[in-house]
Amino acid sequence: MFKYSRSSNSLSNGLITLELIYHYAVRNVRAGHQYAVVAIAIAMLQIFTLVVVFYLMFSVLGLRGSAIRGDFLLYLMSGIFVYMTHIKIVSAVTGSDGPSSPMMQHARMNTAIAIFGSVLSALYTQILAMALILFIYDAAFKEITIYRPVAAFAMLLLAGFYGFAVGMVFLAIKPWFPFFVGIAQPLYTRANMIFSGKMFTANSLPSYLLPLFIWNPLFHCIDQARGFVFINYTPHRTSWEYALWVSLTLIALGFIGEFYTRKYASASWGARR
Repeated sequence: MFKYSRSSNSLSNGLITLELIYHYAVRNVRAGHQYAVVAIAIAMLQIFTLVVVFYLMFSVLGLRGSAIRGDFLLYLMSGIFVYMTHIKIVSAVTGSDGPSSPMMQHARMNTAIAIFGSVLSALYTQILAMALILFIYDAAFKEITIYRPVAAFAMLLLAGFYGFAVGMVFLAIKPWFPFFVGIAQPLYTRANMIFSGKMFTANSLPSYLLPLFIWNPLFHCIDQARGFVFINYTPHRTSWEYALWVSLTLIALGFIGEFYTRKYASASWGARR
């Protein structure tokens, strides 16, 4: 009597997939709270806390003179915004539903929808939180000027793209080595507190210290973003192309690994996490 029909129209299937990604993203945003505004408020609080901590640290240690000439708080926020976007997307992709998740039992649901929905929810929350912080700072405290806002925003998205790439690698190996990923992913996040370079610029680093940071694509994203935020800073030691090519390589490896993992997915994997 009842019959399930699936449309063979590519456009229709694409629109349905986009709708599923949207609903999955909304589900993720509201996972911990009934209202999305609470998730945004928490993201704002996390960013604000980091800004305050670094502001006090720079002030106490007398390091404010090493910052770029211009708005000091904008200098701090430019690094923290890019860093937070990156690590939030890494966490979101790593924690998305895998092939053995009960969510995959629903019709049309697949791991690609879970992955892209997780990225969309993290990106939405972070961008809205950052926009509100900048608006409040500009309206209530001090007028800010961003030299090239579109290019600076592109560097933010590139950092998120790199976060997506790193998250895909973690997600691909998570069913095989859950204990390792459980340690490696938080360790990666904490290591980037230092090696992301959000506390200083590449131009200010002495040559013997540069190799400690130059390997990290996030370091390139933050340094390039500051070059677009401030008119009087021109990055000479970093390149956004490096971050892009590393991201594309990791994404290719991540999707290959995820496809291989999905082929051998087992329901018992859920008990091992």
